[in-house]
Formats: sequence, structure tokens, C-alpha cells
Amino acid sequence: MSRDGAGLAEKRRLAVGRLRDCGRVIVALSGGVDSAVLLALAVEALGRERVIAVTGRSASLPPEELADAAAVAASLGARHEVVETKELDRPGYRRNEGDRCYHCRTEMFEILGAISRREGGGSVAYGAIADDLGDDRPGMEAARELGVVAPLLEAGFHKEDVRALAAELGIEVSDKPASACLSSRIPVGDEVTEAKLRQIELAERVLRSEGFRQYRVRHHGPVARLELDPEGDARIADPELRARVVAGILSAGFRFVTVDLQGYRTGSANPGGAATLHRIEPTRSKGQ
Repeated sequence: MSRDGAGLAEKRRLAVGRLRDCGRVIVALSGGVDSAVLLALAVEALGRERVIAVTGRSASLPPEELADAAAVAASLGARHEVVETKELDRPGYRRNEGDRCYHCRTEMFEILGAISRREGGGSVAYGAIADDLGDDRPGMEAARELGVVAPLLEAGFHKEDVRALAAELGIEVSDKPASACLSSRIPVGDEVTEAKLRQIELAERVLRSEGFRQYRVRHHGPVARLELDPEGDARIADPELRARVVAGILSAGFRFVTVDLQGYRTGSANPGGAATLHRIEPTRSKGQ
């Protein structure tokens, strides 16, 4: 039983029934476990010929996420399209005033809606789940406005349900750590630019190459603030490893590298999470 008392089999039945009612589905497929399970259930409900998985490619998506999405679609035998999204062309997205995800989702869902019309109809679906209701999720408003369905959310799936079903179905990303677009590393109120996203991508690639599993590199101008899980916090104490990490992140264009003593957590770039750090500018004393 999951936290709400409903069984996983019942939730699966409800989600499959909802998807079957759609007749045809265009699935927004990221590299994460939620949308992977949604795609698997869509194929179960409708068959491969009535399902299209679509992944948006832009500067905010790490290449590894795109590779994971492609691998999931291939493993399920689903048709997979990669589209170029232009959220960075939207002024509201670049301004990053707290509703960035609304503009991003609007961009993606409008593209998926066009694909649905091209294919002769069908519902656009995304992998929202019950856990998302407790967060500030402007992207969910975009979904409501554009009529995008959320079968996992409607069926009452929580994260533990999604992971359990993914493991049951043999989906490769079943135990993959939660992720988010690279723009989420930029504090609210700071402009999102392609140059910043590239810095973050390169810096996080350093951590990935060193075997870190759960991490974020938060962008605070010249400062890279590293959030690590407990295992990562222990590992970074090794002088040789730390030196490699620092050198790699500096080579990405940052001037300073710091480890956040509060560790990995979601939402720390939002107001109230790290509201002052991004305002700090480095100072130099005389003679430096």
C-alpha cells in the first residue's frame, strides 16, 4: 500500500483506463522516472502505434537527460521525437521571476499540441504526480490552461508508487535521482542565459564524472555553490578529489567554488532558499 492506502495495482488500473479513454496520446518524455512510467502505461493502454513520446531539447536540458529519454523510449518500443524548444526566446522565462516553469511548459505543451493536430488528434499528457501538488509548480497552471492531462496524478500516484512500478516493469531509470532543468540552478530574480546554463552543465558534468550521485551546482555569479548528498559531503573531504572537482568547476568559468553545509535540497534557488547569496559580489583588499 502507498501512503494514501490505495494499492499500486489499482492505481495502475486507473491510469491505464484514463489513457485508454484518450484514444491517442502524445507523452512529454523527460529523462526522469515519472514520464518514463507514464509512457510505459500509455503503451500498455493504447499500443505502440497510438503513442508518441516527445522530448524537448534546449540549453536547459543536460545531454544525459536526453540520452535517458531516448533509451527509455527505445526499451518500450515507442516512437520518439526530439523537438527544439525555444523557451529562452520567451522574455518571461529569461526574467526568471518565479514563474519560469510556466513559460517553459507553455512552450513545450504548445509544440506537443501541434504534434497532436498533425497526427489527427489525441491528448497531450505529462508525468505530474501527487507529490507535485505540495510544491510551487507554475508549470501545472500551463498544463491546465492548455488541457494537458496528468494520468498518474489523476490515479493518485506518489513518487514511491512510480519507482515501485518502474522497478516492476524493468524501466532502467527506476532508481534515478530526481532531476530538474538546469535553469532551476539559477536563483529567482537572476536572468537565465545560455552562457549560465552552459557553465552549470559543464560544472555538473565534473561531479558526474567523479561518481557523485545526488548534487546541484547553484549559479551565483562568480560563485558555484555545490549541494551534495551525505555521501557526496563525505567524499568531497578527500583532498585529491576536492582538488579535481575545484579545478574542473573553475574551468567551467566560475571564480569560486563553495560547498553548501546544508547539503542537497530542492528549491534552494527559490526565494527564501538562498535569497541573499546571489547578491554577494567578491571584494578585494588593497594589494590583491
